[in-house]
Amino acid sequence: MLVFGGTGDLALHKLLPALYHLHREGRLHADVRILALARSSHSRESYQALAERHCRAQVARADFTTETWASFAARLDYFAMDAAQSADFGRLAKYLGRAEDRVRVYYLATAPNLFEDIATHLANAGLAGPAARIVLEKPIGHSLDSARAINAAIGAVFDEARVFRIDHYLGKETVQNLMALRFANALFEPVWRAGHIDHVQISVCETLGVENRGAYYDKAGAMRDMIQNHLLQLLCLVAMEAPVRFDAEAVRNEKVKILEALKPISGLDVQDKTVRGQYTAGQIGGHDVQAYYFEKNVDNDSDTETFVAVQAEIDNWRWAGVPFYLRTGKRLAKKTSEILIQFKPVPHRLFNDGEANQLLIRLQPEERISLQLMAKNPGKGMRLKPVELDLNLANAFSQQRRWDAYERLLLDVIEGDSTLFMRRDEVEAAWQWVDPILQGWHQHYQSPRPYPAGSDGPEQLQHLLERHGRHWAE
Repeated sequence: MLVFGGTGDLALHKLLPALYHLHREGRLHADVRILALARSSHSRESYQALAERHCRAQVARADFTTETWASFAARLDYFAMDAAQSADFGRLAKYLGRAEDRVRVYYLATAPNLFEDIATHLANAGLAGPAARIVLEKPIGHSLDSARAINAAIGAVFDEARVFRIDHYLGKETVQNLMALRFANALFEPVWRAGHIDHVQISVCETLGVENRGAYYDKAGAMRDMIQNHLLQLLCLVAMEAPVRFDAEAVRNEKVKILEALKPISGLDVQDKTVRGQYTAGQIGGHDVQAYYFEKNVDNDSDTETFVAVQAEIDNWRWAGVPFYLRTGKRLAKKTSEILIQFKPVPHRLFNDGEANQLLIRLQPEERISLQLMAKNPGKGMRLKPVELDLNLANAFSQQRRWDAYERLLLDVIEGDSTLFMRRDEVEAAWQWVDPILQGWHQHYQSPRPYPAGSDGPEQLQHLLERHGRHWAE
């Protein structure tokens, strides 16, 4: 496994700790080697020391031992090179030597503008043989045209079966449990449709700001950074039909159908069906935080959105008339990622108490699935209150260590299983829906609405649901 961007945050904070855990649990073949690639001038020993510091910080103390690290470090090497320079790929080929039958996984933990060059340089250096695979981090482009250009350049070197477009949300345990919940339990299938579901909410809320990603984020914004990939992937898993088999092509075929069935939002529709916001100064956890436009590497007059809410609709037989409300934002009051399925009320209400009838699938901070029902309060009379049937995954499987999403996805890459990765047409179908929204904002001068850091988002957020008699889940 060759990790381009081997000294970056993703490699040091996520990829190497994930590989360490796989090694510790005996999931890596004895022949697996890891080569980090970056411009910094490290020796093998100095890079191993850097990697050890980060892994110690990321891995639970009970899971990190000197002996295990020593055996893992024996797999780990470093090669200094510039991924933009074709000559350095010749040096890399010489360093690796000829091994046509050996599987080489190229993990591109780099800026997306290097994807095309790296693929081309690998091919020219003879490093993209039939056993080679390539892993691409999101975002794949910043528009439909740019995504097509990247996919075409990668496709000219690697056939589709050897391209792994990673979205770490698909590696989360609860996300995969969503498929188990839907397709392995007869309880839900009859009611998983427009006749019984009022609406769906998908929320990914963060308390953090842009941190050290200002230069990238100010050109991307929340729509490109989160909606186009993470939230649309969650929408697909909620809405897709059952695949004929649980394999890569069958699962991804059904996800593409959902993306292609999304009703377009364009022109003046963006004013009614989207909310765009940007955080101003405020307080989170008792600490003052600055406005977005004062963040490092962000333009002082930036109109980049840090918050987006969208009312999406799927134009097919199962979901016609059911709105899917998507929202994501930075510097919000709480950190949470969850999917809420709101079922319709009973046809005839015998009691005056409020309705529950919600299925909540929480991805973070804790992984849990809870079904909220109405039950009678003890005592005289028929006073009802919401109660939960709760599956806390951490408690249900307390004897097992919780895998990080990257552990699962890296092992899938090594084993050649692309079920949890995005296919080329899937990425392009998502951009085909997102592009008109971005264009609508630009054409109709829809600037981001300000919201104080530590709030739930712009005031206009509530109107998106309230005008239809609905409200966001607390």
